[in-house]
Amino acid sequence: MTLLDHVVVNTLRNMDAAYDQFAALGFTLTPRGYHSLGSINHLMMTRGAYLELVGVPEQGLQRQDILESPYGLNGLVFRSDDADVTFADLTASGFQALAPVAFSRPVTIDGRTLDARFRTVRLPAATFSGGRVYFCEHLTPELVWREEWLSHPNGFCGLDRFVIEAKNAEYEAELYAKASQSSVETWGLGWRVPLADAQIDIVESATARFATVHLVFESLDQIEHNAGHVKDAEWRQTDDKEATLFLPELNLTLACRGIR
Repeated sequence: MTLLDHVVVNTLRNMDAAYDQFAALGFTLTPRGYHSLGSINHLMMTRGAYLELVGVPEQGLQRQDILESPYGLNGLVFRSDDADVTFADLTASGFQALAPVAFSRPVTIDGRTLDARFRTVRLPAATFSGGRVYFCEHLTPELVWREEWLSHPNGFCGLDRFVIEAKNAEYEAELYAKASQSSVETWGLGWRVPLADAQIDIVESATARFATVHLVFESLDQIEHNAGHVKDAEWRQTDDKEATLFLPELNLTLACRGIR
């Protein structure tokens, strides 16, 4: 069963505002990264899967797949231990997977600039109706999962659920299960695909989209307080351990859960 690697929020050319908003909410963001493919990013790390803001630089090379993708919650990324094996497995399962692509971004650690290196296996945009789905092999994980980036003032500590709306939820669930080497389960509102460290829930809808990602916090006290001081942010408390955070400027809905 596959691990969730990270979830992507597409900021297009609005990265500065997105960075400011997440920083004000109390997340620790990594320094701005500049990918060799022509994109920029900031990460919000946990010890497992992480949240990524991605966009394009104001000048120079600009990734076309980012520019052509919807604003807001946009990418679901699975972990790959070996991109070549992942490509072969997807192809054998009937997917029209794209050949592995290698890229990098500089990372400065203790005054030294090193290259964080990755290989990804992407699926054509038409494969899944809600957004971009791909696999990521980390060749230098020690440059991504660093202790100084794992602690967040708001208590953010994990991602454990991803919700997708689809016109044919059962069919989409079967696709996700096949891609992630998992299975399909029924649940009250639709279909569920369990991952090794999270779950994907697919619900029937007239439109197809990545609806929300569920973020886990040590408690909701600090994120609730911070949200009250962020312009246009809307906090809706469900109970003492669950809430929904709306960020209309980023076209983003985040489900928030406290573990204590």
